[in-house]
Amino acid sequence: MVERKEEAKELAVLQGAVENTNEAFVTIDQNHKVLFFNKAAERIFCFSRDEVIGRDLDVIMSPRCSRDHHEAVERFVRTRKPRRIGHGSEILATRKNGETFPANISFSVSEVDGKMYFTGIVSDLTETKALQERIIRSERLAALGQVVAEISHEIKNPLMMVGGFAKQLIKQNRDEKSTRKLNIIVNEVERLENLLKELRALYLPRTLNMEEMSINEVLREVHELVRADCENKRIITEIRTDGSQPMVMGDRAKLKQVFLNLVKNAMEAMESGGNLSVQSQLRGDKVEIAIMDSGCGISKDDLRKVFSPFFTTKRHGTGLGLSISKSIIEEHPGSSLAVESEAGKGTVFRVSLPVIGAGTKDSNPEI
Repeated sequence: MVERKEEAKELAVLQGAVENTNEAFVTIDQNHKVLFFNKAAERIFCFSRDEVIGRDLDVIMSPRCSRDHHEAVERFVRTRKPRRIGHGSEILATRKNGETFPANISFSVSEVDGKMYFTGIVSDLTETKALQERIIRSERLAALGQVVAEISHEIKNPLMMVGGFAKQLIKQNRDEKSTRKLNIIVNEVERLENLLKELRALYLPRTLNMEEMSINEVLREVHELVRADCENKRIITEIRTDGSQPMVMGDRAKLKQVFLNLVKNAMEAMESGGNLSVQSQLRGDKVEIAIMDSGCGISKDDLRKVFSPFFTTKRHGTGLGLSISKSIIEEHPGSSLAVESEAGKGTVFRVSLPVIGAGTKDSNPEI
């Protein structure tokens, strides 16, 4: 009797450990019927136990994975020779909503009363892969940043000399045709200097001066900077909040730079006037800032490239502004910058920042 109690206790401990682990445990019989589906499996695959237990494993598998799995189980039952059992392998798994994700899976098998039972242990590798990509990207950017710094140093001084001599010649020159050409040289030198400056901003490491701030105050500062220019261009502007005063940790100057760049992009997309709206709204533990315009929009092909360095649809743009903005936002932990657009129907840029406090009620939710 005592031995049975001890066995039951040990079994309960084991079940609790398997139930609450971070890895998905899925156990099936040799007919592919699901017998066990722990909490992590529910979370990873987005299926409830009621939707899975007692049903064929196919319910959580893609057609290709299902076919391969059926063949593997049948082969093992027939030959007792394992191929993947005892070894981990990476697969592309599927959630309930059809989203695919990278996963590591390993298998174990047990035999009870002559019947085979298979357990798959699945780890979601989404965050691991994203971290690996960020590390690789950081290493590449560090190497590229060093190259950019050296090239900028070599180019900057000759450029300054060319621009300086051209300006001197403009003052001394009386020939209109020559003056026009010299002005072109000065303008192009300034453009190249700005390009070097933006390259350094994109590829060289930045130090963030983090401080607590009201994000709505930053948005109002940006609005004041562009209000007069918008009026001249027949652009109707507004700022809307949900009545809260969310506080965030960030580099005030750099966040202001990002919002100003996004607002100016919106203005440039409305050459004949339009509507520009800046909205701030709490969404759980984050605040979302949406900058919306009624401009020309972005085509599907271009939308995939808007954050790529040197891609631009502007006549005189460098194509680095949005790349720099995205880098700045992503350097703020837990933050993101995304875009939605449709040609001819306007564009929305969404910035998401973690909130450290909802603060007080916004005294001016709409301007």
